[in-house]
Amino acid sequence: MDFLLKIWRQESQKVKGRFVDYLVYDISADMSFLEMLDQLNEALILKGDDPIAFDHDCREGICGQCGIVINGRAHGPLANTTTCTLHMRSFNHGDTIYIEPFRANSFPIKKDLRVDRSALDLIIQAGGFISVRTGQAPEANSILIPSDQVEEAFDAAACIGCGACIASCKNASAALFTAAKIVHLAKLPQGQPENKERTEKMIQKMDELGFGACSNTGACEVECPQSISISHIAQMNKAFWE
Repeated sequence: MDFLLKIWRQESQKVKGRFVDYLVYDISADMSFLEMLDQLNEALILKGDDPIAFDHDCREGICGQCGIVINGRAHGPLANTTTCTLHMRSFNHGDTIYIEPFRANSFPIKKDLRVDRSALDLIIQAGGFISVRTGQAPEANSILIPSDQVEEAFDAAACIGCGACIASCKNASAALFTAAKIVHLAKLPQGQPENKERTEKMIQKMDELGFGACSNTGACEVECPQSISISHIAQMNKAFWE
């Protein structure tokens, strides 16, 4: 399979970026999207050109580091899929593919497709943890929690912090990310003592960092690779106003 790639190249936040055309040939349909970029980078290095910078780590859809915008969609054309688990069989021979970084004021570009998502870490540091001393891990059945409550907490905890919700939101809102981190602790007994303080601090930090407001369009839920529900945003807002 052959493709024309239009890739965003930008040396740093202070330098104006642009799309650059690259032709890639003999791409296997079973190759992952990042493996395709690896093959392109190997060719660029052999020619003495600067390789394309992009973030990645586990390449198993777990770490959330690989997020880029592909043809206008965060993580590409498939639902509930991270960029690293997207395969080239999702495209057709001869396609033109636009590849650019996640765009948000709170995600400044480092280089090319790499962005600084440390703002998400700052939201977590503001309160996304349990600070009480609990000693060693208790016996699993010593604290009885309804199974539906456990399931909801686990669904929220599935957030991998990739930032696709922010990149797909017209306001660059971090409401879905923040809500997932708040709700998954709020649903468990261990998270109750600090729940009110946690909610207030994390929302305040989200606003301080310049993320936009949620206008409930639902784009975040559609593009989330873990299918995090926007119902968590409603729960976060209810807790905040209370």
